[in-house]
Amino acid sequence: MSRNLTVVVLAGALEALVGMSACTTTTVQTASIRAVPVRVAEAVQKTMPIELTAIGSADAYSTVSIKAQVNAVLETVHIKEGQLVKKGDLLFTLDARPFEAALAQTQAQLARDKAQEDLNNVELERYQQLFQQGVGSKEQYDQANANANAQRAAVHADEAAVQSAQLQVDYCKIYAPLAGRTGALQVYPGNIVKQNDVPILIVINQVSPIYIDFSIPEQYLGSVDRFMSQGKLRVEATPYGDTHSETGTLSFIDNAVDNATGTIKLKGTFDNEDHRLWPGQFSTVLLRLAQDENATVVPSESVQTGQNGDFIYVVKSDSTVEQRAVKVARTIGGDAIIASGIHPGETVVTDGQLELLPGVKVQVSTTTGS
Repeated sequence: MSRNLTVVVLAGALEALVGMSACTTTTVQTASIRAVPVRVAEAVQKTMPIELTAIGSADAYSTVSIKAQVNAVLETVHIKEGQLVKKGDLLFTLDARPFEAALAQTQAQLARDKAQEDLNNVELERYQQLFQQGVGSKEQYDQANANANAQRAAVHADEAAVQSAQLQVDYCKIYAPLAGRTGALQVYPGNIVKQNDVPILIVINQVSPIYIDFSIPEQYLGSVDRFMSQGKLRVEATPYGDTHSETGTLSFIDNAVDNATGTIKLKGTFDNEDHRLWPGQFSTVLLRLAQDENATVVPSESVQTGQNGDFIYVVKSDSTVEQRAVKVARTIGGDAIIASGIHPGETVVTDGQLELLPGVKVQVSTTTGS
């Protein structure tokens, strides 16, 4: 009985192994003939811009710190903080009474000296006639001439003093030297301000036009310089959190490369008429150099990265895929510009790459799945 039981057990085990082997073979065969669903796109040739992307920050076209040019009491503030002002707008009025008094004094001195000048000129003319007639002495004529010249110089000095006093009075009204936006007010009415001293009264930033400062890697310097010599280069700036860009032109290339970062500083000028760009604000900057009329373009999602670099799965005529090494020149939006490895008209896989291996058969589908 024991021997017969052993034979029965061995026979059962053998039958089970044969069944498992059959199941395994069926699964492998099924997998080998299953087509992987993928999405595809065709590589095309079209005109694409040659452009560089960087992060930049806005900088005021010019900045003016308004200071008093005389020592006086701040009498009136004619603007509000953060206000847009035009060139020539009245900003501040200082107490001009002490300077007006000094002006009146110099004007009186000028009037007195002019009267004396007139008298000296009359005496000079009289002594000149007497001297010519032989009645007056040469000494009297010379003295009268010297007095007239001295008084004439005194009048010129008085006229300069009047102009200086008038200038002090004019300094009591402070006007905007340029159009721009005012900052925070530093001094309020009733305070004494000093000539060219701190605190300053207010800062005005000219924001229209405005600069955008940004940097690019030094290897692009030659290309930028070459294209700039051919004409104006377009610069687009999109403020963070916004989707609409502002357009300007490249206006400045720095004269030295930053050794610490290996970059060079550039500057674009923007009209900024709607004041969307603010000093200190960060923006995404796009520098457009030229147009590449014969670029080979594929969707950027078709490009995969492996141990040996970038590659793309290409669908061949027999519906199998080939893994093709490619060199990506640059990416613009959702398009990848291929420098080598793909030719226009070839079909590339854009979705479903995770299940692919070279030689695997694929089926073009609008959906993906295992």
